[in-house]
Amino acid sequence: MATYDNVYTPSFSGRIGQGIAHTVAAFSAWNTSRATRKALRALTDRELDDIGLSRADVDVLS
Repeated sequence: MATYDNVYTPSFSGRIGQGIAHTVAAFSAWNTSRATRKALRALTDRELDDIGLSRADVDVLS
């Protein structure tokens, strides 16, 4: 009976690549949140009320 051992240890360059990918993903999430806050802050109080939000909700949501 044959067995197959599938233990993978990433190489140093693989770990560096994962770190870079994580950093890029975190920056992308931050930038999306920033753009959302900017767009919501540009809305008037009436427009925010139309979508069920208030000024206080803008920072909490994004």
